[in-house]
Amino acid sequence: MKKIILYLPVLFFLLLCSLPLYSGFRKDLKKVPPFFTQTEKNFKKKTTYTGTDFSIENEAEPPKQMYAKAYCLYDASTVRSLFGKNENERLPMASTTKIMTCILALEKGKLSDKVTFSSYAASMPDVQLNAGKGDTFYLKDLLYSLMLESHNDTAVAIAEHIGGSVEGFAKLMNEKAAFLGLKDTHFVTPNGLDAREHYTTAEELCKIAAYAIKNREFLKIIKTPFHAFTDCSGKKSCHANSHNLFLSGYKGAIGIKTGYTGKAGYCFCGAAKRKGTTLISAVLASGFPPHKTYKWSDTRKLMDYGFQNFRTCTISPIPLPEKISIYGSGKTTLSITCRLPEKLAFTLSKGDTVTHATELPSHLAAPIRKGDIIGYEKYYQNDTLLYQFPVLAGENAKERDYGYYREILKKLFFQNIK
Repeated sequence: MKKIILYLPVLFFLLLCSLPLYSGFRKDLKKVPPFFTQTEKNFKKKTTYTGTDFSIENEAEPPKQMYAKAYCLYDASTVRSLFGKNENERLPMASTTKIMTCILALEKGKLSDKVTFSSYAASMPDVQLNAGKGDTFYLKDLLYSLMLESHNDTAVAIAEHIGGSVEGFAKLMNEKAAFLGLKDTHFVTPNGLDAREHYTTAEELCKIAAYAIKNREFLKIIKTPFHAFTDCSGKKSCHANSHNLFLSGYKGAIGIKTGYTGKAGYCFCGAAKRKGTTLISAVLASGFPPHKTYKWSDTRKLMDYGFQNFRTCTISPIPLPEKISIYGSGKTTLSITCRLPEKLAFTLSKGDTVTHATELPSHLAAPIRKGDIIGYEKYYQNDTLLYQFPVLAGENAKERDYGYYREILKKLFFQNIK
């Protein structure tokens, strides 16, 4: 009897040690404070701003009597459409195609590259550099020929140099369009001459331009009024003049590219910057001969409306909590981190809203690895998600193991034993 009494504490201790091996016990233990103190609901915090919070009081009338079949006004900083008509309709875009040709040449070629004209390139119709078969120029100079004078033979020579052929270059153009998320743009030619399945939309043309103007060399080219150059031998002298009347006739104008074919009509994609706001516009089929000036009128109306009605504002991100509750681990809280910029830009009108939403679980369950995405910081303009930043676990949190429960039992039974 004495032996049974002696072994009872030992048997009881072994029984307690075995309890953590049963999932039911572990599940119940999670629900006992301090191991579990939060609900299962996600934590969602929202803060909303309006244009009036930034003292935006102007509300301009949308432009009237527009000539273009399709047009779009676009904000370069937040990459979103501000205003338009038929902006998602697929249409030919003539020589505004050369925006893509130029940016691809800058990214995949070197300005010091020597580009030789093939007989096919030299056979392109006007407008031409009038280079002959075998003539060789530096790529840097040909980009001015491409963008200022809109030479069709130059576009093909560049395409063959970069892509191996016009078809090869068109493949690169379409790959770039896919990279930019364009779903209604397809390229066949590098110069924009009419061809089946060669099209874009006013909005997607703005997206291409918004991407292109981030390139400093591209900006330098389109803002240049005149460029003189020679072929690589120095024997043939050439020059390129800008025919972009918007560049010289509108305050803050940046460029970018005109275009015309019999199928596309007059087209223009332009950009302008005032007081920190950069707007891009595209007009497609803005009249046919003899109405060559309609594209300028349409562009000025779009830009005027944009600068009168919208303003670029900045918001400082709201700080996150430093820690979040966690259960199923040896710790009760977990540090979290999120890489947020110092300022976020929004181009707002009086009636626009900006909503900041913090989306985090109210607690986490171990195991968690440092760097795991556990939530998001989101910023919406009206109903469009503009910015999203992942919230990351700042440290590891191991799941409770046998050793953890053993330490609990040791504290329960032996913490007062000296």
